[in-house]
Amino acid sequence: MATVDTAIEELSAEQRQRRGEELRQEGIVIRTYDLWKTYIMGDQEIHAVSGVNIEIRRGEYVAIMGPSGSGKSTLMNLIGCLDTPTKGLYYLNGKLASDMEDDELARIRNKEIGFVFQTFNLLARATALHNVELPLIYAGVPSGERIARAREALRAVDLEQRMLHKPNELSGGQRQRVAIARALVNKPSILLADEPTGALDSATGNEIMALFEHLYREGNTIVLVTHELDIAMHAHRVIHIRDGKVERDEPVSIEGAP
Repeated sequence: MATVDTAIEELSAEQRQRRGEELRQEGIVIRTYDLWKTYIMGDQEIHAVSGVNIEIRRGEYVAIMGPSGSGKSTLMNLIGCLDTPTKGLYYLNGKLASDMEDDELARIRNKEIGFVFQTFNLLARATALHNVELPLIYAGVPSGERIARAREALRAVDLEQRMLHKPNELSGGQRQRVAIARALVNKPSILLADEPTGALDSATGNEIMALFEHLYREGNTIVLVTHELDIAMHAHRVIHIRDGKVERDEPVSIEGAP
């Protein structure tokens, strides 16, 4: 990982923009500098994320792992632009997300990040195809192109034959595949998966993790957030979070990889 530039927050707007372009050219999709998230509870300050510096390159498969209360969920929300840091800088694909307003963050979430959640978050009355179309509708993509791209995304997760089925007509594993297809349809910079096997049985969970491995080999950048060691071991690198800090950052050994 690159050396942390402790003075980066003192850079001018032009220098910050130039730094983002350098990161993009180097293939660094995620870069945080001294990232903090602090909550005020009464007369106490709770530091959920405390000075985190991480770097993730395009095409990496990284797990962020930690026990409950470690700060990994808060860090995921910051990486996913679902929340803004109290202090520090966050570059996503060369763009300084930590300086963006809400409207800009919404556009970034739709274009740059594909989300996969534990509970699928599918529209119950919509078909698989329409669920996958949703990000494209928000992006203003014309109907014909939307359908073609949604079908392509379902094909990528081996579910095109079920595209007209609604969620209650699909198994848990199939619903998660629909959610993954929806996350992929905008061709995002990163696929951010939060406990993606938490609602699945072990066998189905293994199928989903095999799918992530396939997507990684197809060139996707994957960030997996989990508290389970066996799930984290499917990734190729694990960032361990404890007490809001990076405890260690290490590659997964060949022996530990699936």
